[in-house]
Amino acid sequence: MKTDTQLQTDIIDELNFEPSINAAQIGVLVNDGIVTLSGCVHTYSEKWNAERAALRVAGMKPLAVELEVS
Repeated sequence: MKTDTQLQTDIIDELNFEPSINAAQIGVLVNDGIVTLSGCVHTYSEKWNAERAALRVAGMKPLAVELEVS
């Protein structure tokens, strides 16, 4: 089982690896394995791609997506 810090690092790395999103505008919070993505993105596809990128990381529990589209 990964620690919260390991999960956060892995998810940030995965977001940075995904070319279709601007990871600098997305915050990642992990608490007891529950991941929350927050921030503001430019399109719904960017929001969807950020969610999919986070879900590619193994070892996390539920994912809460609190990204706003502007």
